[in-house]
Amino acid sequence: MLVLGVYHMASSGNHVVESHADDILSPRRQAELAELLVVLERFRPTRIAVEVAFHDDDVLSGRYAAYLNGDRELTRNETEQIGFRLAKQLGHTSVYPVDADGEYPYPRLQDYAQARGHGRQLESWTEAARKGAEAWSAYLASHTLLEALLFMNDDHYAAALLAADYGLAHLGDPWNWAGPDLVSDWFRRNIRIYSNILDLVESPEERILVIFGAGHLGWLRHNFATDPKVRLRQLADLIP
Repeated sequence: MLVLGVYHMASSGNHVVESHADDILSPRRQAELAELLVVLERFRPTRIAVEVAFHDDDVLSGRYAAYLNGDRELTRNETEQIGFRLAKQLGHTSVYPVDADGEYPYPRLQDYAQARGHGRQLESWTEAARKGAEAWSAYLASHTLLEALLFMNDDHYAAALLAADYGLAHLGDPWNWAGPDLVSDWFRRNIRIYSNILDLVESPEERILVIFGAGHLGWLRHNFATDPKVRLRQLADLIP
């Protein structure tokens, strides 16, 4: 397994903070994307799994088939810019949706924090997340796509995102576990994604590239790293 954490190339925000992505369709980024795909080819993936709901298989298959047939242009979404393009280069006939539905009850956490006098603590978390997003945007603007994703997929960055999730678990009391419940819901979604990916394995020779938003990176890596039947690889392993 190689879990590639990415930023959402077609979106300017997420659940909590703004994250400003530049245009992946610009000539500069398209050239850098080609460089990234050369590196990812070294993993020799037999399947490519992407952040699309598992029950939308027909929709994803139709989009990929239309792209292969030359009947549609790629959108800015990383599923297509990385997943579709790499799958085509490798001669794959399918790209696999493995995302799972899940809750992210942030409004409940906000209500809890305000009612219990933890509003400032939650605001500090949100402010740190906002500054982190701004710092990432600045880093992306001054680096190539490969350099930026190597940074994003570094162990320290993945651990920091995971630590931020666990930080929300501090906001809760007996019978009102607002923060722990939010983290639990996020864990449940990621363990379901992990299960969906494992369902793709048909032989010991399977090599699966997983392309997901970086917020999932630490969780999915942890899941696979603790599975004795899986060998986990990283983007940096593909760089000579």
